[in-house]
Amino acid sequence: MTKHFHPFHLVIFSPWPLITGTYTLFIISGIVIWFQEWNIQLSIIRIMGILISCYIWWRDVSIEATYIGDHTKKTSFNIKLGIILFIVSEVLFFFSFFWTFFHVSLSPNIEIGRIWPPKLITPFNPVEIPLLNTIILLSSGAFATWRHHELQNKNKNFSIILLFFTIMLGIIFTSLQLIEYMESPFKIADSIFSSTFFLTTGFHGFHVIIGSLFLFICLLRIQKNHYSSSGHVGYELSLWYWHFVDVVWLFLYTFVYMWRT
Repeated sequence: MTKHFHPFHLVIFSPWPLITGTYTLFIISGIVIWFQEWNIQLSIIRIMGILISCYIWWRDVSIEATYIGDHTKKTSFNIKLGIILFIVSEVLFFFSFFWTFFHVSLSPNIEIGRIWPPKLITPFNPVEIPLLNTIILLSSGAFATWRHHELQNKNKNFSIILLFFTIMLGIIFTSLQLIEYMESPFKIADSIFSSTFFLTTGFHGFHVIIGSLFLFICLLRIQKNHYSSSGHVGYELSLWYWHFVDVVWLFLYTFVYMWRT
């Protein structure tokens, strides 16, 4: 039977978003349980489950967009709207951390000596690893934007090189942050400063890892000729997410590392 195409054709319903969300819930609940008792077997099952479901989900999306032609302008608009709403939710997520940071730093209580940072807490020097990481992350954003322009100009090989450099800079950023954590003069339980520091920078680091994986998938897809100069919605979305990560880091570096009351 011939498949009739019209501009409002919609993709078929997929179970993988629900399955992935369920595994994510299992992982979060597992982390809570881990504080009391670590179960390596269940953790491996949860992680493998979410990786497999994400792979199948993204594979189906790539097939729909590249080979079936289900991603019409209407569908692409809805996908972009979805990522915009997702980024807005991420903004609100980090807003809660910054709200906590400003609440405790602008009015430090007597338990931490009425000073910020608290007594016996030595914060990181903002012109060492934090400044280097700032340069690295902003450079990666510049490479990602440059790569977008090269893709639009049909320069595939050079765009692949630029995207590779972007991913490598993201990996270097994560590695330097890990080194910073290992050399930290304070622990997460030492004070409200350390807990807000590790939670905020840690979640940002997690988003950098997710963004690097996002870009890596885009690298694989461009090598398989899934993108064209006019049709590359997947990469546009990864670029939006990566710039969001850049902006959050600028706020982190300005207020968490540099700013002092």
